[in-house]
Amino acid sequence: MRGSLDRFCVSGSIRAVEGEERVVELSFSSEEPYSRWWGVEILDHTEGCMDLTRLNEIGCVLFNHKRDQVIGQVLKAWNENARGIAQIRFDEDEASDVIYKKVQSGTLKGVSVGYLVDSWEEVMPGKKSADGRFLGPCEIAKKWTPYEISIVSVPADPTVGVGREMEGHSGRTREYFETQLKLNFGRYGR
Repeated sequence: MRGSLDRFCVSGSIRAVEGEERVVELSFSSEEPYSRWWGVEILDHTEGCMDLTRLNEIGCVLFNHKRDQVIGQVLKAWNENARGIAQIRFDEDEASDVIYKKVQSGTLKGVSVGYLVDSWEEVMPGKKSADGRFLGPCEIAKKWTPYEISIVSVPADPTVGVGREMEGHSGRTREYFETQLKLNFGRYGR
């Protein structure tokens, strides 16, 4: 079902916070088009689209989206340059320490987010979204809530996570994304 907690995305930026042991800053979401079984999905990061209340109040960090493998806590989360950014602290238990050390060494770089979508905008093939930013076919999550952040071994979105640029899409332009959407439409149809 669309909108369930199943977004396995993001491989982004993680960097240590100076002077803070076990605290890192990372990107956990972007507007990177993502092919789902039902079509292309885009998480809108325009102001007001992403509700960060839950992450900021009770957010936790999981390993590979496993709810019984909590490895840390979200200290704060925010939206910056069309990306979800968070500062997290790894727990000090043995299992969390293993993951923390793999992040430190660069072995694990992937980050993902589990979320629910409350409101979608469907953009038909060749049409633009209401705000003119995205070319269809695609479905844009206009109101969505991140529920958890995961350190993952296999991310879906390679533009976010550990050691990835937090400022943008690694040099990719709007034209790149529009071309990708056209290719996806030709490949998967609707």
